[in-house]
Formats: sequence, C-alpha cells, structure tokens
Amino acid sequence: MVNLRTLFRGKLVVFPVIQQALEIVLSGGSIGREEALELCNLPQEAMLDLLVAAHRIRLAYKGTAVELCSIVNAKSGRCTENCAFCAQSAHHHTAVDVYPLLPAEELIRRARSAAVSGVHRFGIVTSGTRISLLEEWREILRAVEVIATEGKIWPDASLGFLTSEQARELQEAGLCMYHHNLETAPSFFRQICTTHDIAEDIATVEVAKEAGLKVCCGGILGMGETPAQRVELALLLRELDVDSVPLNFLNPIPGTPLEHRPLMEPWEALKSVAIFRFILPDKNIRLCGGKEKTLRQLLPLGLLAGADSLMTGNYLTTQGRESSLDLEMIRDLGLVIAPA
Repeated sequence: MVNLRTLFRGKLVVFPVIQQALEIVLSGGSIGREEALELCNLPQEAMLDLLVAAHRIRLAYKGTAVELCSIVNAKSGRCTENCAFCAQSAHHHTAVDVYPLLPAEELIRRARSAAVSGVHRFGIVTSGTRISLLEEWREILRAVEVIATEGKIWPDASLGFLTSEQARELQEAGLCMYHHNLETAPSFFRQICTTHDIAEDIATVEVAKEAGLKVCCGGILGMGETPAQRVELALLLRELDVDSVPLNFLNPIPGTPLEHRPLMEPWEALKSVAIFRFILPDKNIRLCGGKEKTLRQLLPLGLLAGADSLMTGNYLTTQGRESSLDLEMIRDLGLVIAPA
C-alpha cells in the first residue's frame, strides 16, 4: 500500500526513467519491453510523477475528451469455456442468471436508452464460444442494422469467435467495433483457460480487422499475473494494432476458481493503467469492469493516469454505477464528454 506521507514529502520531481520514456513517446517513438519494465519497478514515491506523465501522453495523443460505452448481456450463462474468472462458465457453480438471446426489439430499446443517457457506444455481448444458431445470428444482425441506421449510438458487439463471413456480415449491417478480449498475456493464459488457446482469440481479432471493423481488445488485470505479464499483454495489443483497449480489474465471483483472489491495490491498478498508456499512446484506453471495486475512492484518478474512455452502467454479471455519476466525475476533473 502506498504511504501518502512518502508520496507528498518534499518537492515532487520527475524520475529519470519516467522522463526518458516520456520523451520517447511524446516525440512519436515507442518504448520497448525493458523501458516498460523499468516503469513497473518504480518506487512508491514515483507514482504521482508516473501518473502525471501518462496523463501528458493522453492529452498529447487523445486530448481531453472522454468516450463512454455501455453493454447489454444479450445472452447469459452456459458457456462451454472454463475461464477461471467468469461467472457464466458452465464449468463453475455460480448464481448467474441463465437466459437465451434477447429479441432484437429489446436490444434496440436498450441501445436507445443508452443513447439518451449520453453514451457513445452500445455493445451487444453474448455468452458462449460463438453464435452458431442461424436464427440468433439473424436477430443480432437485425438489431445492429436498426441501431446503425438510427444513428443515435455506435453499435458494437462481442459474440465470441468469428468466421470471415460473419465479420463481413456484421460490417455490412453497420457494426462499428468488434470486441474480443485476449484476457491476459500468452505466458499466463493457460493458468486462466484450458478449453481454447489464445491463438484462437488472436485469430478472431485479425478476422475482424480484415473485415474493416474497428477492434476493442484488452484483458483483466489482477488475476495473478506479474507486472511483466501485463507488459507482455500491452505489447501484444500494440503489435495487433487494436483500436480500443478495455482494462478490467478482477472482481472475484463466488463459485469461480478465482473467488478468493484478493483485489489489486488501487495504486497498483493505476500504475498499470499508466504503463498501458506509455505502451499504447494513441489508442483508446477504457476503464471497464471492476474499476469501482478496485479503484474505490481513487476511481477519478483513472482518468488522470492515462485512461480516456469509460464503460458506464452495469457489466455482464456485476453491478456498475449510474452514467450520471460518471458524467459528473468527468466534468469535475476538467475533462469533456466526447462529441456524439
């Protein structure tokens, strides 16, 4: 835990490691693994300097605007994958709601409601490895097409593994961004999931990109990975050239293998956000699931540590918070809501 007396003792100075990395990124360059690991190893008293530097990068590349997204759990439970963090896995014994795909009319209604609350993007998220039933696929395409045609909010989707044909059909229906997380670094992936390989996730990211879709791809922090493995994930995301990087923080769910895993310390989570910004200076870095529980009273600092986007409202199986509170927080920080 960070000692605030240490943080605020004397004059704050920029540590040489931070200054050097900052100059590289602000000049249009990229830091490598070694520079990123040096940032990971910074002492407590460097934390505020690191956050300030990450915020400078965010301002230089992304400005002061904050983009908001929300999601709907469009199909819940009975997933055949055994991801250790997930309440929806059929391998675990959780209290998650189980229901089939919501009708297109309900998805459209929820998208309209999200648009009214000031949200920019609306994600249709389904449980399971992929959408294999034709009637479900057609229902999703119909919802995407209506939402896109109305033009009040950008339609996104997270539907599992994709074929090239499915990606093309989503793009033609008007989908803006496809979401598919890697969840963690390749070197840690088998500790989290053994029912598929991370190469399959990478392939879906590439299929979506080839179809002309923007891609939202990130992971979950705090599952037992090392700081070096977080850097490994960030560097892979940079190599894949994804558009948006959602950072989730483990919210341990009873009945899952990670139910007793302690939460990340708030300052460690903020440090991770900052390092992702150093590695991915021009991408949307989005604070998502678990941010309220992990960051607690330091949640506003997430937007001063390099993040420029927020998921607002509820998550797939856990509670979030009202969009109005996030809008207030953004304004209180002197930032602005991204234009629609």
